[in-house]
Amino acid sequence: MSHKAHHIADHKPCASENSGLRITLLVCGMVAGPLFFATFLTAGALRPDYDPLRHPVSSLEFGPDGWVQSLNFLLTGTLVTLFGLGIRSPVRKLGGGRTVPILFIAVGIGLIGAALFEPDPLSGYPPGTPPAALHPSPHRILHDLFSTPVFTALPAACIVLARRFAKSRMIGWAIYSALSAAMIGIFFVMSSIAFAQGSPLTPVGGLLQRLTLAAGFVWMALLGRRSWTRSHASPGSFTGAHRCRS
Repeated sequence: MSHKAHHIADHKPCASENSGLRITLLVCGMVAGPLFFATFLTAGALRPDYDPLRHPVSSLEFGPDGWVQSLNFLLTGTLVTLFGLGIRSPVRKLGGGRTVPILFIAVGIGLIGAALFEPDPLSGYPPGTPPAALHPSPHRILHDLFSTPVFTALPAACIVLARRFAKSRMIGWAIYSALSAAMIGIFFVMSSIAFAQGSPLTPVGGLLQRLTLAAGFVWMALLGRRSWTRSHASPGSFTGAHRCRS
């Protein structure tokens, strides 16, 4: 066997391991949304006096069972952060740079931060609390700061990839990404108005927030599936596999 053949053979296991890791990271983005929704929907259904149509997801962090939602934020944030690392190669193939991976990582870190800092009571939950706090607590301010990328960086990633898909003549994905960004933005604004209290939207603030999250996490899961399918079919297509050393 020639030296060149030996060189190629030595690189195959490394390339396979490299692509296998990236595929695993992409799967993290596919399962993050279903895990996140299944957990908070179940927790909300089991919580007395909690109205998922009215109350935000973060309010599930209150009470003795609040650790369940905190853990949910933590695990989901970790999965999204890992997805941000795994999506680098598929985005690079579309001609993109580091923007989209950074935006996903920002979303993941935001969810992790939301797990570490509780919000203030809102919309009358927990029972006996006012509709909104007159003076935000320090932990509520931090919670809001960390939560911001979830509702801003995710639609930003949609917009950036919509442009990349359009340039690559993937019109279906370009339109879907743009529509996802629009839905996230519209539902987020509506939920913010609802949570400000005193609005006709207040009774459905929780529903509007869930629609915001659904639009983003469904798009992310489908993006992960698309990238996973392509990388699974041709693992050698990922950039970076050629960097392995014997």
